[in-house]
Amino acid sequence: MTQKVAVLGAGKIGEALLSGMLRGGWSPSNLLVTARRSERARELRERHGVESVGNPEAAERADTLILTVKPQDMGTLLDELAPHTPVERLVISGAAGIPTSLFEERFQPGTPVVRVMTNTPALVDEAMSVVSAGTHATEAHVALAEEIFNGVGKTLRVPESQQDACTALSGSGPAYFYFLVEAMTDAGILLGLPRDKAHDLIVQAAVGAATMLRDSGDHPVTLRENVTSPAGTTINAIRELENHRVRAAVLDALEAARDRSRELAAGKG
Repeated sequence: MTQKVAVLGAGKIGEALLSGMLRGGWSPSNLLVTARRSERARELRERHGVESVGNPEAAERADTLILTVKPQDMGTLLDELAPHTPVERLVISGAAGIPTSLFEERFQPGTPVVRVMTNTPALVDEAMSVVSAGTHATEAHVALAEEIFNGVGKTLRVPESQQDACTALSGSGPAYFYFLVEAMTDAGILLGLPRDKAHDLIVQAAVGAATMLRDSGDHPVTLRENVTSPAGTTINAIRELENHRVRAAVLDALEAARDRSRELAAGKG
């Protein structure tokens, strides 16, 4: 925690990381932020007590750079950083679909790069962040990335070859649950419930089910069967889901998300 870390392009996820580090014991004096808009930079200074600087200055002063800009903005940021980034800087990328090899090509030879795919539950400290080492990243570099992202949830270390699959499953995963909750809320209204009551029922069911999945150690099939009585209401609903090929649709959807992640890695906007 004596290192100086810069969060570049501090939007919602970047600010969540910043907040997590501060709660984890990092000193504000060891944290830098950059933001595209001056008013955003001022907001971060006032809210967290950290110093805001330009991207070149962050590259020169920080020991670790966390790049949290959108993938389509990464090229511009790298153009700005590359002339000012010494080879010993650790670069942590949070951009979906962009491989560590791209950063290694843009920075000086030997620059350590760690790729991290996180998701929006970082905003409530419930993220799952998937961590992969680049060619020149050491165990210490990966451990530091895990320490930072553990401040907003959990981390999982995987080979970089699995990052696209993790992006499809976990990075985009919250959206699938929101989509399902939206559909179930509409169903509740169709069945005669007010929207607010349908929403509350479904959200609590989702929270309870997720907690049981996490804490019970039981397989999801076992937990589902515990709710599914013979000739009961649940099995009739499950039959309709199977008739509409919901399981197959989920498989197709995640394959599509993985393929899009690969397209982004190949530079196909």
